[in-house]
Amino acid sequence: MTENFRFLLTLCLTFVSSCVALNSQLVVSNAKIAPDGFSHDAIVVNGDYPGPVLTAVKGERFQIKVKNVLVDESMNKSTTVHWHGIKQRSSNEMDGTAMVTQCPIASGHSFMYDFTPANQSGSFWYHSHYTLQYCEGLRGPVVIYDPLDPYLDMYDVDDTSTILTISDWYHVNAYDITGTDNPDAILINGRGRYEGGPPVPLSVLSVVQGKRYRIRLMNMACKPSFVFSIDSHTFTVIEADSENTLPLAVDSVPILVGQRYSLILNANQTVDSYWIRTNPNYNTTFAGGLNSAILRYEGAPRRDPIHRNWTLNNPLSESNLRALESPAAPGLPEAGGVDVSLNLVSVWDDNIGRFLINGYSYTSPTTPILLQLLTGQLTASQLQPYGSVYTLPPNKTIELSVPGGQPEEYHPFHLHGHSFSVVRSAGSDIYNYYNPVRRDTTSNGVGGDNVTIRFRTDNAGPWLFHCHIDWHLELGMAVVFAQDTSDTSLGTSGAWNQLCPIYDELPSIIQNGSEP
Repeated sequence: MTENFRFLLTLCLTFVSSCVALNSQLVVSNAKIAPDGFSHDAIVVNGDYPGPVLTAVKGERFQIKVKNVLVDESMNKSTTVHWHGIKQRSSNEMDGTAMVTQCPIASGHSFMYDFTPANQSGSFWYHSHYTLQYCEGLRGPVVIYDPLDPYLDMYDVDDTSTILTISDWYHVNAYDITGTDNPDAILINGRGRYEGGPPVPLSVLSVVQGKRYRIRLMNMACKPSFVFSIDSHTFTVIEADSENTLPLAVDSVPILVGQRYSLILNANQTVDSYWIRTNPNYNTTFAGGLNSAILRYEGAPRRDPIHRNWTLNNPLSESNLRALESPAAPGLPEAGGVDVSLNLVSVWDDNIGRFLINGYSYTSPTTPILLQLLTGQLTASQLQPYGSVYTLPPNKTIELSVPGGQPEEYHPFHLHGHSFSVVRSAGSDIYNYYNPVRRDTTSNGVGGDNVTIRFRTDNAGPWLFHCHIDWHLELGMAVVFAQDTSDTSLGTSGAWNQLCPIYDELPSIIQNGSEP
């Protein structure tokens, strides 16, 4: 990051009113694209996949108009945009979660998302939160820069060129994918190769020897987790899910769907090209550039890298991460030291072909939960979907235990509206109340794990907690925490109030999101 840029960022933070608010338009449309060389119908944003990078400065207001011009019913013509990781304090109606905080935006209509991410900076992303739609392409990165980042002196470059997004790509419609299907390709910054396909150009991260780079790594996939590494290079982790961490040296980074990390990369190797590897959690290889991108030093030949024998022996473990600021978990540093404890057990029900949490499968209600609250439905027994909405009192400490191992293996659980302290991580039996990592997406682990997180109910409104494997969410692996239901008096706009009347006029087959 140049000194001039540092100065401008500092000036912008000091005089926020003088900074131009992030005022953008995202046009959501259908197109035939071939990011891996195979032409396929998809959803694009402003004509591109992934969607454009949205950047802002800490304290800056977002005003983003989403214009829906979708026409392909097989990928759903209505849409929403969720701002993954942005807490939406006092702006729950802008969370973009279909039938939780809003009705979808109908095709041929627009909606302005207007919010200010108070006191937030770091790495985020946006995606559709309507049916399986983001798997078809509606996703993109968001970065909020902090001019007073405590780690500014540890890196030289932090811009859009150092963002690395990972996504899965399929050659069939998302509705035709089964639970056992693996992606046809893994894309890094929207480029990748598939087995038996053409050797299309891969994404390249360009570096200059001797400089230090802040890599913003984002798993925007719908299903797989990955182990990220770069041949012959190591990293220092400084951020997890937009929360600063104590620096931690690693040589590889397991990353679940929805998670983000900032990694400092020191370009201190011989001038050459090196493989960037994203090893997914299924049987595959790196042959022919599969699951890969390229780190290329200035002056290196423009060709695929050679194979190097690079052994990984220092992987990131979540339980080793520590929050930098206010590290203690909320509540008392002891078992049961909270106001409300909940145990959420997920199972698969063969009889109905859906996931259950504590005996109930989440199904989208016909009226958004926020609108239910605003019209006076204030108790869990009144709120729909019945059994999947938990009412929580305001300004209390909540502890969630999410046992692992069933159904299947681990699941990446994401909480809207909050970051949480992971007092017991997957793969660990230690409870850390004093300085655990704080983040918004974590694994529930495997059999024997009892992943435990804590947060405070300091953000009124209904917030979704769900598995971020999109097919699992579609099959019911979610609950909603309705916080401070007696005082959810959010100032919805006229445009927000019109979303449901417009959507309700659509044919039911389109509303159900299951068009053939």
